[in-house]
Amino acid sequence: MNFTKRNLLFLVFTLFSVTNSFSQSFIQAYADVVNQCSQTNITTNLTQYEALGVKRRGTVALQNTLDWLKNKYLSYGYTTSQLQEYSYTYSGSAAACKNLVVTKVGTTYQNTFLIVCGHYDSISGTGTNDNGSGVVSILEVARLLQNIPTEYSIKFINFSGEEDGLKGSQDFVANVVNATSPKMNIRLVFNLDEVGGVAGLVNNTITCERDLSLPTANNALSSAFTNQLIACVGLYSPLNTFLAQAYASDYMSFQSNSDIITGFFEKNETTHKHTPTDLLINMDPIYNYNVAKATIGATMHFAVASTASLTTEEAVKDFNVSFFPNPAKDTLNINLGSIIATNYTFSLIDINGKTVLTLPIENAKLIESIPISGLAKGLYLGVLQAGSQRITKKVVIE
Repeated sequence: MNFTKRNLLFLVFTLFSVTNSFSQSFIQAYADVVNQCSQTNITTNLTQYEALGVKRRGTVALQNTLDWLKNKYLSYGYTTSQLQEYSYTYSGSAAACKNLVVTKVGTTYQNTFLIVCGHYDSISGTGTNDNGSGVVSILEVARLLQNIPTEYSIKFINFSGEEDGLKGSQDFVANVVNATSPKMNIRLVFNLDEVGGVAGLVNNTITCERDLSLPTANNALSSAFTNQLIACVGLYSPLNTFLAQAYASDYMSFQSNSDIITGFFEKNETTHKHTPTDLLINMDPIYNYNVAKATIGATMHFAVASTASLTTEEAVKDFNVSFFPNPAKDTLNINLGSIIATNYTFSLIDINGKTVLTLPIENAKLIESIPISGLAKGLYLGVLQAGSQRITKKVVIE
């Protein structure tokens, strides 16, 4: 790739910003959340995942695992509007596979996403380590961050088709990331694959992976973010770190699309992957728990989670509803947050108390876009009414 002088200066500036603006120190508020990570949840979820069987394309077990995942997210307080299924097929198989995406909208950079991902399919066995271990870690992050505001939006993604050659992540990149207009803005892809450790060994080190592959445009940024990941491991878990190259997992579909990636992989590598003996008995669930703690701390860092003691209570009170961008110009986006509603009404009221816009929303999606180009500039009160639930926020139109 050829760079102009402006491109090069932008890359240097971005790298400097990533390295310095988010310089790290221990944050007690993050540690307080990390310490709520549950060993019982990790072990219970691994046991349940294992019991679902061999999760190959076209199998009942794969669908049952998808349903199990959806029920987990819903039990944590996410709503059906936050859950999206993306179905795809690929050459050599008539079976439809599905990716599950759970979106948590940020407070400041709503259209910039941290992707935390891992695959839920398996081959030749239940895949309890490869990759039930990544799945249960992501679930624990999603559980604990459900009501914690983050500046950046987060997409928790459970991919299928990884064991057949990264098919699920390839489809997502081609038909969601690149099909979004403009292209989806991804801050970072944080992938977890095979992080369960090996029974009987001392599992005290996690491998942190950075991009060293072609195309090289984002390699420096990947290294910078991976250095931050290493720091988070030290701040929020008892694990040591080992730096290595990213390869052969779902983040590579994003890497080849010139997105920035990092990831976790176990240092003691199991000999049971892709076999019927990839079972909990051959893993170290305490190690998996410590990896989950590191993942929680890193996700909070990368998404810039709130540290205000009252913010979580406030977020619960207003159901994480947000109106953005704010100030707005031509379009105002309505984030339904965690309100469970099929229909709602959105209104704008000017400073004189006059309702200048009333719009009923039916079959509501998580994000609805409202045209506002015909309204006068100024300060308004945005009102979302869903049954007895009424959320009001200031909106500026410029």
